[in-house]
Amino acid sequence: MKLKRVLTLRTIVSTSAGLTLASSSFIAAVQVAGFLAGDSAWIAILIGGLLCLAGAACFSELNGRLPSAAGIRLYFSRAFNDRLALVVSLLYMAVIMGVVGAESYVLGNVLTMAVPAVSPLVWIVIMLVAATLLNLRGIKIAGAFQDIITYGLIVSLLVLSFLALNRVGFHLTTPLSPGGAGNLISAVAVGVFLYVGFEWVTPLAEEVTDSRLISRGMLLAVGILSVVYALFTVAMTATAPRTELLASPAPQMVFARHLLGEPGVIWMVAVSLAASATTFNAGLISVSRFVYASAREHVLPPVFSRVSTIFFTPWVAIAGVFAVGLSVSLAVVLTRHYLVLVNLAAAMESIVYALAGLAVLRLRKKNPAAHSPYRVRGGMFIPVMTALVFAGLAVAVALTNIWVGGYLLAGVLLSWWYVSYVVPRIKQKYQVRRPARRRRPAAEPSDPAGCEKT
Repeated sequence: MKLKRVLTLRTIVSTSAGLTLASSSFIAAVQVAGFLAGDSAWIAILIGGLLCLAGAACFSELNGRLPSAAGIRLYFSRAFNDRLALVVSLLYMAVIMGVVGAESYVLGNVLTMAVPAVSPLVWIVIMLVAATLLNLRGIKIAGAFQDIITYGLIVSLLVLSFLALNRVGFHLTTPLSPGGAGNLISAVAVGVFLYVGFEWVTPLAEEVTDSRLISRGMLLAVGILSVVYALFTVAMTATAPRTELLASPAPQMVFARHLLGEPGVIWMVAVSLAASATTFNAGLISVSRFVYASAREHVLPPVFSRVSTIFFTPWVAIAGVFAVGLSVSLAVVLTRHYLVLVNLAAAMESIVYALAGLAVLRLRKKNPAAHSPYRVRGGMFIPVMTALVFAGLAVAVALTNIWVGGYLLAGVLLSWWYVSYVVPRIKQKYQVRRPARRRRPAAEPSDPAGCEKT
């Protein structure tokens, strides 16, 4: 059974932006500001946005060539080889689920400040359950929810930014002097996290009314986010003491209290809830489709490829992502290792974007005549630049935090083991079952009960 094509550009933009516009993004934004002098964080954020636009252009060409729910797994498989593609895509999926855990920790701290009597875990469960039920009900309903929350969140952040900048008379401290080149590079590397996940909208290629909308949606989302993040980060550092922002696991709450007092705290609680809702909902939408496609191609257990006959949604994959997301969230809440996940996601994003640039070059060489509704302009320049710059940023993040390098290595080894030993067994079982499925109707043509239901 196939997925249903109902999504439009509006929902593609909101899903791409919603995956990145999380409460944990405010932590990354303050980290960026911590590397630079004065109120010049906007420089690193816009540079990161421009680099991610180059990455989005590469993903747009890849999606145009190979529009599929399998996303990066299919791109890298065709460009390089199946094993590398599986290792990278499975590890990337795990890191994205880690981002959900970091998001849960930030959300828990925000809600504890607002309602101390309610356990953070209660709020996390409520958010995940609500997003899961919406996704199970159907992609169109989940998409409509995503549109309302994401666009409302963007408007709210812009309003808060202008209120804060107006309060200081739009006077900034050295907005054009970020400091040394080393600090700027580190700030850009962490700033990439602000856009983490925009490309995870590519698994929706089988549910859009036109596959070209994926490319347009990603580019629009990154452009909008660049402006929103730059304004909001400058507004935070111009209004609240930077040391206080850096010391807090919920810097947006510190900013809101300095700006508007208790009413500001209430407003920011609503903003944080909306940000977490967009991340949970968009994550379930996109990651569940990737799980579904991987199971359909016998990379994950086949049970995850089941599609609801009523709502046309991959309900087992959605339930599986919910279970993993809840487990990761619980682990992060207990250990409080959320900053490692932020940096790990930035490093993994950089690796994937570097590979995307290389994949464009490889596929052009392998099949130069292949049709694609979108092609990166400028010849080889943008794909080469994307590969080199993001490879350097990945190294910079890994060297900045030794735990990031260690977790990446452990993740690669675990993913390699799964691909080398577990995936072949899943495929072998499928090969054994396939002949039996073909023979069954011939052996029992008059027994409708013997026909396997899907």
